[in-house]
Amino acid sequence: MTKTALVSVWDKNGLVPFAQALAAKNWRLVASGGTARTLCQAGLEVTAVSDVTRSPEILGGRVKTLHPVIHGGLLARDTADDAADLERVQAEPIDLVVCNLYPFRETIANPDVTLEEAIEQIDIGGVTMIRAAAKNFQRVTVLTDLADYDRVRAALETTGTTSLALRRRLAEKAFALTRDYDTAIAAYLTDQSDDAALNMRLYPIQQLRYGENPHQEAAYYGTQPGGGPLGGTLLQGKPLSYNNLLDLDAAWRAAISFKPPVAVVVKHVSPCGIAVAPRVEQAIRPAIASDPVSAFGSVIAANRPINAAFVRGLGDLFVECLVAPGFSAKAQTLLAAKVNARLLEVPLESPIADYELRSVVGGFLRQEVDAGDPADAPPWRVVTQRAPNQNEMAALRFAWQAVQPVKSNAVLLAKKEGGARFTVGVGGGQPNRVDCVRMAGRRAGERAEGSVLASDAFFPFPDGLEVAAELGVSAVVQPGGSVRDESVIAAADELGLAMVMTGLRHFRH
Repeated sequence: MTKTALVSVWDKNGLVPFAQALAAKNWRLVASGGTARTLCQAGLEVTAVSDVTRSPEILGGRVKTLHPVIHGGLLARDTADDAADLERVQAEPIDLVVCNLYPFRETIANPDVTLEEAIEQIDIGGVTMIRAAAKNFQRVTVLTDLADYDRVRAALETTGTTSLALRRRLAEKAFALTRDYDTAIAAYLTDQSDDAALNMRLYPIQQLRYGENPHQEAAYYGTQPGGGPLGGTLLQGKPLSYNNLLDLDAAWRAAISFKPPVAVVVKHVSPCGIAVAPRVEQAIRPAIASDPVSAFGSVIAANRPINAAFVRGLGDLFVECLVAPGFSAKAQTLLAAKVNARLLEVPLESPIADYELRSVVGGFLRQEVDAGDPADAPPWRVVTQRAPNQNEMAALRFAWQAVQPVKSNAVLLAKKEGGARFTVGVGGGQPNRVDCVRMAGRRAGERAEGSVLASDAFFPFPDGLEVAAELGVSAVVQPGGSVRDESVIAAADELGLAMVMTGLRHFRH
Protein backbone atom coordinates (compact mmCIF):
# COMPACT_ATOMS: atom_id res chain seq x y z
CA MET A 1 0.00 0.00 0.00
CA THR A 2 1.31 3.42 -0.94
CA LYS A 3 2.29 5.52 2.06
CA THR A 4 1.46 9.21 2.33
CA ALA A 5 3.60 12.10 3.53
CA LEU A 6 1.97 15.44 4.38
CA VAL A 7 4.47 18.26 3.87
CA SER A 8 3.95 21.86 4.99
CA VAL A 9 7.03 23.87 5.91
CA TRP A 10 8.02 27.50 6.29
CA ASP A 11 11.75 26.76 6.26
CA LYS A 12 12.34 24.80 3.07
CA ASN A 13 16.05 24.14 3.56
CA GLY A 14 16.84 20.48 2.93
CA LEU A 15 13.25 19.72 1.94
CA VAL A 16 13.73 18.81 -1.74
CA PRO A 17 16.40 16.10 -1.22
CA PHE A 18 14.28 14.56 1.54
CA ALA A 19 11.13 14.63 -0.61
CA GLN A 20 13.06 13.14 -3.52
CA ALA A 21 14.11 10.26 -1.27
CA LEU A 22 10.46 9.67 -0.33
CA ALA A 23 9.35 9.78 -3.96
CA ALA A 24 12.05 7.25 -4.85
CA LYS A 25 10.38 4.91 -2.35
CA ASN A 26 6.98 5.52 -4.02
CA TRP A 27 5.58 7.70 -1.25
CA ARG A 28 2.69 9.98 -2.17
CA LEU A 29 3.49 13.62 -1.42
CA VAL A 30 0.66 15.88 -0.24
CA ALA A 31 1.47 19.56 0.21
CA SER A 32 -0.08 23.00 0.27
CA GLY A 33 0.74 26.52 -0.85
CA GLY A 34 4.40 27.44 -1.20
CA THR A 35 5.56 23.98 -0.14
CA ALA A 36 3.69 22.40 -3.06
CA ARG A 37 5.16 24.95 -5.46
CA THR A 38 8.71 24.25 -4.24
CA LEU A 39 8.27 20.50 -4.71
CA CYS A 40 6.68 20.90 -8.14
CA GLN A 41 9.52 23.16 -9.28
CA ALA A 42 11.90 20.36 -8.29
CA GLY A 43 10.05 18.05 -10.70
CA LEU A 44 8.24 16.04 -8.03
CA GLU A 45 4.68 14.84 -8.37
CA VAL A 46 2.60 16.49 -5.66
CA THR A 47 -1.04 16.22 -4.61
CA ALA A 48 -2.46 19.52 -3.40
CA VAL A 49 -4.07 19.53 0.04
CA SER A 50 -7.15 21.12 -1.54
CA ASP A 51 -7.49 18.10 -3.85
CA VAL A 52 -7.40 15.78 -0.83
CA THR A 53 -9.90 17.79 1.21
CA ARG A 54 -11.94 18.77 -1.83
CA SER A 55 -12.09 22.22 -0.24
CA PRO A 56 -10.21 25.34 -1.38
CA GLU A 57 -7.90 27.31 0.87
CA ILE A 58 -9.85 30.17 2.47
CA LEU A 59 -9.23 33.33 4.50
CA GLY A 60 -6.08 34.20 2.61
CA GLY A 61 -4.49 30.86 3.42
CA ARG A 62 -5.35 30.87 7.12
CA VAL A 63 -7.33 27.67 6.60
CA LYS A 64 -5.72 24.96 4.50
CA THR A 65 -5.24 21.77 6.46
CA LEU A 66 -7.91 22.19 9.16
CA HIS A 67 -10.19 19.50 7.77
CA PRO A 68 -11.50 16.06 8.95
CA VAL A 69 -9.93 14.32 5.96
CA ILE A 70 -6.49 15.59 7.00
CA HIS A 71 -6.82 15.12 10.73
CA GLY A 72 -8.67 11.85 10.38
CA GLY A 73 -5.75 10.61 8.30
CA LEU A 74 -3.32 11.76 11.00
CA LEU A 75 -5.16 10.49 14.07
CA ALA A 76 -6.48 7.18 12.73
CA ARG A 77 -5.21 4.12 14.55
CA ASP A 78 -4.71 0.65 13.09
CA THR A 79 -8.21 -0.52 14.08
CA ALA A 80 -11.22 -1.65 12.09
CA ASP A 81 -13.41 1.11 13.55
CA ASP A 82 -10.95 3.86 12.58
CA ALA A 83 -10.56 2.38 9.11
CA ALA A 84 -14.34 2.42 8.69
CA ASP A 85 -14.49 6.07 9.77
CA LEU A 86 -11.81 7.01 7.25
CA GLU A 87 -13.71 5.21 4.49
CA ARG A 88 -16.90 7.01 5.47
CA VAL A 89 -15.30 10.45 5.00
CA GLN A 90 -13.23 9.31 2.01
CA ALA A 91 -9.92 9.81 3.80
CA GLU A 92 -6.69 7.83 3.75
CA PRO A 93 -4.09 7.32 6.49
CA ILE A 94 -1.23 9.80 6.62
CA ASP A 95 2.00 8.10 7.65
CA LEU A 96 4.48 10.95 7.91
CA VAL A 97 4.26 14.70 8.56
CA VAL A 98 7.01 17.16 7.70
CA CYS A 99 6.21 20.52 9.23
CA ASN A 100 7.88 23.58 10.70
CA LEU A 101 6.17 26.75 11.80
CA TYR A 102 5.77 30.40 10.87
CA PRO A 103 8.71 32.39 12.32
CA PHE A 104 6.85 34.01 15.20
CA ARG A 105 9.84 34.43 17.51
CA GLU A 106 12.01 35.80 14.74
CA THR A 107 9.24 38.27 13.85
CA ILE A 108 8.76 39.65 17.35
CA ALA A 109 12.54 39.98 17.75
CA ASN A 110 12.18 43.08 15.57
CA PRO A 111 11.48 45.93 18.02
CA ASP A 112 9.45 47.75 15.36
CA VAL A 113 7.06 44.87 14.66
CA THR A 114 3.37 45.75 14.85
CA LEU A 115 0.78 43.68 16.68
CA GLU A 116 -0.90 42.85 13.37
CA GLU A 117 2.37 41.61 11.87
CA ALA A 118 3.06 39.46 14.92
CA ILE A 119 -0.44 37.96 14.89
CA GLU A 120 -0.10 36.94 11.23
CA GLN A 121 2.95 34.87 12.18
CA ILE A 122 0.99 32.78 14.69
CA ASP A 123 0.80 29.36 13.05
CA ILE A 124 -2.47 27.47 13.54
CA GLY A 125 -2.67 24.70 10.97
CA GLY A 126 0.96 23.68 11.39
CA VAL A 127 0.74 23.43 15.17
CA THR A 128 -2.45 21.41 14.87
CA MET A 129 -0.92 18.98 12.37
CA ILE A 130 2.19 18.55 14.49
CA ARG A 131 0.22 17.83 17.65
CA ALA A 132 -2.09 15.37 15.88
CA ALA A 133 0.82 13.48 14.32
CA ALA A 134 2.80 13.49 17.58
CA LYS A 135 -0.18 12.21 19.53
CA ASN A 136 -0.40 9.27 17.11
CA PHE A 137 3.36 8.55 17.11
CA GLN A 138 2.68 4.82 17.46
CA ARG A 139 1.81 4.91 13.77
CA VAL A 140 2.80 8.33 12.41
CA THR A 141 6.29 9.84 12.03
CA VAL A 142 6.43 13.60 12.70
CA LEU A 143 9.42 15.62 11.49
CA THR A 144 9.80 19.17 12.84
CA ASP A 145 13.59 19.59 12.85
CA LEU A 146 15.67 19.84 9.67
CA ALA A 147 18.48 18.06 11.52
CA ASP A 148 16.36 14.87 11.58
CA TYR A 149 15.85 14.60 7.80
CA ASP A 150 18.92 12.42 7.28
CA ARG A 151 18.09 10.27 10.28
CA VAL A 152 14.59 9.47 9.04
CA ARG A 153 15.73 9.04 5.43
CA ALA A 154 18.35 6.51 6.54
CA ALA A 155 15.75 4.56 8.50
CA LEU A 156 13.37 4.45 5.54
CA GLU A 157 16.10 3.40 3.14
CA THR A 158 17.31 0.66 5.47
CA THR A 159 14.06 -0.88 6.74
CA GLY A 160 11.33 0.89 4.80
CA THR A 161 9.88 2.27 8.04
CA THR A 162 10.77 4.11 11.24
CA SER A 163 11.05 2.39 14.59
CA LEU A 164 8.66 3.06 17.45
CA ALA A 165 11.56 4.41 19.51
CA LEU A 166 12.46 6.90 16.78
CA ARG A 167 8.85 7.98 16.29
CA ARG A 168 8.50 8.56 20.03
CA ARG A 169 11.69 10.64 20.15
CA LEU A 170 10.48 12.73 17.22
CA ALA A 171 7.11 13.18 18.95
CA GLU A 172 8.91 14.45 22.07
CA LYS A 173 10.69 17.04 19.96
CA ALA A 174 7.42 17.99 18.28
CA PHE A 175 5.63 18.62 21.56
CA ALA A 176 8.63 20.59 22.86
CA LEU A 177 8.43 22.74 19.71
CA THR A 178 4.73 23.51 20.11
CA ARG A 179 5.19 24.13 23.85
CA ASP A 180 7.93 26.68 23.26
CA TYR A 181 6.04 28.24 20.36
CA ASP A 182 2.92 28.78 22.46
CA THR A 183 5.03 30.04 25.37
CA ALA A 184 6.56 32.69 23.12
CA ILE A 185 3.13 33.78 21.92
CA ALA A 186 1.75 33.94 25.45
CA ALA A 187 4.75 35.94 26.67
CA TYR A 188 4.36 38.40 23.80
CA LEU A 189 0.65 38.92 24.31
CA THR A 190 0.64 38.88 28.10
CA ASP A 191 0.91 42.17 29.92
CA GLN A 192 3.82 41.78 32.34
CA SER A 193 1.70 42.35 35.40
CA ASP A 194 2.45 41.18 38.93
CA ASP A 195 0.47 37.97 38.47
CA ALA A 196 1.91 37.06 35.07
CA ALA A 197 3.43 33.57 35.01
CA LEU A 198 7.17 33.37 34.44
CA ASN A 199 8.01 30.98 31.61
CA MET A 200 11.42 30.19 30.21
CA ARG A 201 13.11 27.62 28.01
CA LEU A 202 16.67 26.59 28.81
CA TYR A 203 18.84 24.32 26.69
CA PRO A 204 21.52 21.95 27.98
CA ILE A 205 24.97 23.33 27.15
CA GLN A 206 27.36 21.32 29.28
CA GLN A 207 27.22 18.58 31.89
CA LEU A 208 29.64 19.75 34.56
CA ARG A 209 31.94 17.42 36.47
CA TYR A 210 30.36 18.66 39.71
CA GLY A 211 28.97 21.80 41.33
CA GLU A 212 30.60 24.01 43.92
CA ASN A 213 31.87 20.85 45.63
CA PRO A 214 32.63 17.36 44.28
CA HIS A 215 29.58 15.78 45.94
CA GLN A 216 27.16 18.14 44.11
CA GLU A 217 25.80 17.31 40.66
CA ALA A 218 25.68 20.24 38.23
CA ALA A 219 24.94 21.22 34.64
CA TYR A 220 25.05 24.40 32.58
CA TYR A 221 21.99 25.55 30.62
CA GLY A 222 21.72 28.37 28.10
CA THR A 223 18.92 30.44 26.65
CA GLN A 224 19.85 29.36 23.11
CA PRO A 225 20.52 25.82 21.87
CA GLY A 226 24.11 25.06 21.06
CA GLY A 227 25.40 28.20 22.75
CA GLY A 228 28.80 28.56 24.35
CA PRO A 229 29.77 29.74 27.85
CA LEU A 230 28.45 33.27 28.42
CA GLY A 231 27.55 33.28 24.72
CA GLY A 232 31.22 32.98 23.84
CA THR A 233 33.83 30.46 22.68
CA LEU A 234 36.37 28.59 24.78
CA LEU A 235 39.65 29.01 22.89
CA GLN A 236 42.00 27.19 25.23
CA GLY A 237 41.92 24.94 28.24
CA LYS A 238 39.84 22.18 29.75
CA PRO A 239 36.06 22.51 30.14
CA LEU A 240 34.86 25.19 32.52
CA SER A 241 33.70 24.21 35.98
CA TYR A 242 30.68 25.43 37.93
CA ASN A 243 32.84 27.80 39.98
CA ASN A 244 34.70 28.99 36.86
CA LEU A 245 31.41 29.96 35.26
CA LEU A 246 30.25 31.90 38.32
CA ASP A 247 33.53 33.81 38.51
CA LEU A 248 33.59 34.43 34.76
CA ASP A 249 30.08 35.84 34.87
CA ALA A 250 30.99 38.19 37.74
CA ALA A 251 34.21 39.31 36.04
CA TRP A 252 32.64 39.84 32.61
CA ARG A 253 29.66 41.78 33.98
CA ALA A 254 32.02 44.04 35.94
CA ALA A 255 34.31 44.58 32.94
CA ILE A 256 31.62 45.54 30.45
CA SER A 257 30.11 48.02 32.91
CA PHE A 258 33.13 50.29 32.25
CA LYS A 259 33.57 52.32 29.09
CA PRO A 260 37.36 52.95 29.34
CA PRO A 261 39.75 50.00 28.96
CA VAL A 262 39.55 47.97 32.17
CA ALA A 263 41.00 44.88 33.79
CA VAL A 264 38.99 43.11 36.49
CA VAL A 265 40.35 40.44 38.81
CA VAL A 266 37.70 38.24 40.45
CA LYS A 267 38.04 35.65 43.17
CA HIS A 268 35.06 33.78 44.61
CA VAL A 269 32.53 35.84 42.62
CA SER A 270 33.72 39.21 43.96
CA PRO A 271 36.28 41.59 42.45
CA CYS A 272 39.55 41.94 44.36
CA GLY A 273 41.16 44.32 41.87
CA ILE A 274 39.90 46.70 39.18
CA ALA A 275 41.84 49.23 37.13
CA VAL A 276 41.10 51.47 34.15
CA ALA A 277 43.77 53.04 31.95
CA PRO A 278 44.18 54.60 28.50
CA ARG A 279 45.18 51.16 27.15
CA VAL A 280 44.04 47.80 28.48
CA GLU A 281 47.59 46.50 28.90
CA GLN A 282 48.25 49.41 31.27
CA ALA A 283 45.40 48.28 33.52
CA ILE A 284 46.44 44.71 34.31
CA ARG A 285 49.36 45.35 36.68
CA PRO A 286 47.54 47.79 38.99
CA ALA A 287 44.47 45.51 39.00
CA ILE A 288 46.62 42.58 40.20
CA ALA A 289 48.51 44.81 42.66
CA SER A 290 45.25 45.60 44.45
CA ASP A 291 45.40 42.15 46.07
CA PRO A 292 48.17 39.98 44.61
CA VAL A 293 47.54 37.17 47.11
CA SER A 294 43.89 36.79 46.08
CA ALA A 295 44.80 37.20 42.41
CA PHE A 296 46.46 33.76 42.50
CA GLY A 297 44.02 31.32 40.88
CA SER A 298 41.66 34.15 39.91
CA VAL A 299 39.54 34.91 36.87
CA ILE A 300 40.52 38.04 34.92
CA ALA A 301 38.31 39.97 32.51
CA ALA A 302 39.04 42.78 30.07
CA ASN A 303 36.65 44.82 27.96
CA ARG A 304 39.18 45.16 25.15
CA PRO A 305 40.99 42.43 23.18
CA ILE A 306 43.90 41.03 25.16
CA ASN A 307 47.27 41.60 23.50
CA ALA A 308 50.79 40.38 24.16
CA ALA A 309 51.63 43.31 26.46
CA PHE A 310 48.60 42.43 28.62
CA VAL A 311 49.81 38.83 28.87
CA ARG A 312 53.30 39.95 29.84
CA GLY A 313 51.68 42.05 32.55
CA LEU A 314 50.44 38.84 34.15
CA GLY A 315 54.00 37.77 34.82
CA ASP A 316 54.11 34.28 36.28
CA LEU A 317 50.71 34.65 37.98
CA PHE A 318 48.58 31.50 37.87
CA VAL A 319 45.18 32.41 36.41
CA GLU A 320 42.23 30.05 36.15
CA CYS A 321 40.49 31.86 33.28
CA LEU A 322 40.77 34.95 31.10
CA VAL A 323 37.71 36.41 29.39
CA ALA A 324 37.80 39.18 26.81
CA PRO A 325 36.19 40.17 23.49
CA GLY A 326 39.25 38.83 21.70
CA PHE A 327 42.85 37.63 21.97
CA SER A 328 45.62 38.60 19.57
CA ALA A 329 47.54 35.80 17.88
CA LYS A 330 50.67 36.70 19.84
CA ALA A 331 48.69 36.75 23.10
CA GLN A 332 47.33 33.27 22.38
CA THR A 333 50.84 32.02 21.65
CA LEU A 334 52.12 33.38 24.97
CA LEU A 335 49.10 32.08 26.88
CA ALA A 336 49.56 28.61 25.40
CA ALA A 337 52.43 28.27 27.88
CA LYS A 338 49.89 28.67 30.69
CA VAL A 339 48.41 25.27 29.92
CA ASN A 340 45.93 25.37 32.82
CA ALA A 341 44.53 28.78 31.91
CA ARG A 342 41.22 28.79 30.03
CA LEU A 343 40.66 31.49 27.42
CA LEU A 344 37.07 32.55 26.82
CA GLU A 345 36.25 34.91 23.97
CA VAL A 346 32.90 36.69 24.41
CA PRO A 347 31.63 39.32 21.94
CA LEU A 348 30.86 42.65 23.56
CA GLU A 349 27.44 42.51 21.92
CA SER A 350 26.65 39.13 23.48
CA PRO A 351 23.20 39.63 25.06
CA ILE A 352 22.88 39.82 28.84
CA ALA A 353 19.55 39.16 30.52
CA ASP A 354 17.92 42.24 31.99
CA TYR A 355 16.72 40.29 35.01
CA GLU A 356 18.15 37.63 37.30
CA LEU A 357 16.63 34.71 39.21
CA ARG A 358 17.67 33.19 42.52
CA SER A 359 16.16 30.16 44.15
CA VAL A 360 14.79 30.26 47.69
CA VAL A 361 12.97 27.56 49.61
CA GLY A 362 9.65 27.06 47.86
CA GLY A 363 10.22 29.43 44.97
CA PHE A 364 12.33 31.94 43.12
CA LEU A 365 13.15 35.63 43.42
CA ARG A 366 13.19 37.74 40.26
CA GLN A 367 14.71 41.19 39.98
CA GLU A 368 16.04 43.56 37.37
CA VAL A 369 19.78 43.42 36.92
CA ASP A 370 21.60 46.26 38.67
CA ALA A 371 23.21 47.91 35.66
CA GLY A 372 24.68 50.80 37.62
CA ASP A 373 23.30 54.25 38.27
CA PRO A 374 20.13 54.77 36.20
CA ALA A 375 19.77 57.68 33.83
CA ASP A 376 17.53 59.53 36.29
CA ALA A 377 19.94 59.09 39.21
CA PRO A 378 20.01 62.06 41.61
CA PRO A 379 23.03 64.37 41.39
CA TRP A 380 25.84 63.81 43.85
CA ARG A 381 25.80 66.07 46.89
CA VAL A 382 28.88 67.33 48.68
CA VAL A 383 27.79 67.19 52.32
CA THR A 384 31.01 68.14 54.12
CA GLN A 385 32.71 71.49 54.67
CA ARG A 386 35.53 70.41 52.39
CA ALA A 387 34.69 69.43 48.81
CA PRO A 388 36.77 66.80 47.01
CA ASN A 389 39.48 68.25 44.81
CA GLN A 390 39.62 67.39 41.10
CA ASN A 391 41.88 64.37 41.57
CA GLU A 392 39.80 63.04 44.46
CA MET A 393 36.57 63.47 42.52
CA ALA A 394 37.94 61.50 39.56
CA ALA A 395 39.01 58.74 41.92
CA LEU A 396 35.62 58.80 43.66
CA ARG A 397 33.79 58.44 40.34
CA PHE A 398 35.84 55.39 39.54
CA ALA A 399 35.55 53.95 43.06
CA TRP A 400 31.76 54.33 43.04
CA GLN A 401 31.49 52.28 39.86
CA ALA A 402 34.09 49.74 40.97
CA VAL A 403 32.41 49.05 44.33
CA GLN A 404 29.10 48.03 42.76
CA PRO A 405 30.00 44.42 41.75
CA VAL A 406 31.68 43.73 45.13
CA LYS A 407 29.77 41.59 47.61
CA SER A 408 28.07 43.61 50.38
CA ASN A 409 28.91 45.12 52.75
CA ALA A 410 31.19 46.50 50.06
CA VAL A 411 33.98 48.99 50.80
CA LEU A 412 36.67 49.87 48.31
CA LEU A 413 39.79 52.06 48.40
CA ALA A 414 41.01 53.58 45.15
CA LYS A 415 43.48 56.05 43.70
CA LYS A 416 44.05 58.07 40.54
CA GLU A 417 47.57 58.40 39.17
CA GLY A 418 48.06 59.98 35.78
CA GLY A 419 45.60 58.45 33.33
CA ALA A 420 44.98 55.37 35.47
CA ARG A 421 42.46 54.77 38.23
CA PHE A 422 42.66 51.62 40.28
CA THR A 423 41.68 49.90 43.48
CA VAL A 424 44.25 49.51 46.24
CA GLY A 425 42.10 47.51 48.63
CA VAL A 426 38.72 45.83 48.57
CA GLY A 427 36.61 44.57 51.46
CA GLY A 428 33.21 42.94 51.26
CA GLY A 429 30.98 40.06 52.20
CA GLN A 430 31.18 40.70 55.94
CA PRO A 431 28.28 41.14 58.38
CA ASN A 432 29.28 44.71 59.24
CA ARG A 433 30.72 47.63 57.32
CA VAL A 434 33.49 48.51 59.80
CA ASP A 435 35.11 45.10 59.30
CA CYS A 436 35.00 45.70 55.54
CA VAL A 437 36.79 49.05 55.97
CA ARG A 438 39.48 47.31 58.02
CA MET A 439 39.72 44.51 55.44
CA ALA A 440 40.19 46.99 52.59
CA GLY A 441 42.80 48.82 54.67
CA ARG A 442 44.76 45.65 55.42
CA ARG A 443 44.91 44.79 51.74
CA ALA A 444 45.92 48.31 50.79
CA GLY A 445 48.62 48.65 53.48
CA GLU A 446 50.67 51.80 52.96
CA ARG A 447 48.84 52.50 49.69
CA ALA A 448 45.75 53.45 51.70
CA GLU A 449 47.39 56.80 52.44
CA GLY A 450 45.78 59.38 50.17
CA SER A 451 43.19 56.98 48.77
CA VAL A 452 39.47 57.54 48.46
CA LEU A 453 36.77 55.23 49.77
CA ALA A 454 33.51 54.06 48.24
CA SER A 455 30.80 52.24 50.17
CA ASP A 456 27.89 50.50 48.46
CA ALA A 457 25.46 51.54 51.20
CA PHE A 458 25.31 54.19 53.91
CA PHE A 459 27.46 54.31 57.03
CA PRO A 460 25.06 53.80 59.94
CA PHE A 461 27.60 55.10 62.49
CA PRO A 462 30.72 57.30 62.40
CA ASP A 463 33.01 54.38 63.31
CA GLY A 464 33.59 53.35 59.71
CA LEU A 465 34.79 56.84 58.82
CA GLU A 466 37.02 56.93 61.88
CA VAL A 467 38.78 53.74 60.74
CA ALA A 468 39.04 55.16 57.20
CA ALA A 469 40.69 58.35 58.47
CA GLU A 470 43.21 56.30 60.47
CA LEU A 471 44.11 54.51 57.23
CA GLY A 472 44.82 57.82 55.50
CA VAL A 473 41.67 58.03 53.36
CA SER A 474 41.03 61.60 52.19
CA ALA A 475 37.56 61.44 50.58
CA VAL A 476 34.47 59.24 50.74
CA VAL A 477 31.51 58.49 48.49
CA GLN A 478 28.46 56.76 49.96
CA PRO A 479 24.70 56.71 49.32
CA GLY A 480 23.57 58.44 52.51
CA GLY A 481 20.09 57.91 53.86
CA SER A 482 20.87 56.81 57.40
CA VAL A 483 18.93 58.28 60.30
CA ARG A 484 22.38 59.18 61.66
CA ASP A 485 23.61 60.97 58.54
CA GLU A 486 24.12 64.20 60.46
CA SER A 487 26.42 62.57 63.00
CA VAL A 488 28.33 60.82 60.21
CA ILE A 489 28.74 64.12 58.33
CA ALA A 490 29.88 65.83 61.52
CA ALA A 491 32.48 63.10 62.06
CA ALA A 492 33.74 63.52 58.50
CA ASP A 493 34.16 67.26 59.04
CA GLU A 494 35.99 66.69 62.31
CA LEU A 495 38.30 64.19 60.60
CA GLY A 496 38.96 66.51 57.65
CA LEU A 497 37.38 64.15 55.12
CA ALA A 498 35.58 65.29 52.00
CA MET A 499 32.36 63.31 51.49
CA VAL A 500 29.72 63.11 48.80
CA MET A 501 26.38 61.30 48.90
CA THR A 502 24.87 59.69 45.81
CA GLY A 503 21.31 59.00 46.93
CA LEU A 504 21.61 55.44 45.51
CA ARG A 505 22.85 52.18 46.97
CA HIS A 506 24.19 49.10 45.23
CA PHE A 507 23.82 46.09 47.52
CA ARG A 508 25.01 42.80 46.04
CA HIS A 509 24.20 39.87 48.28
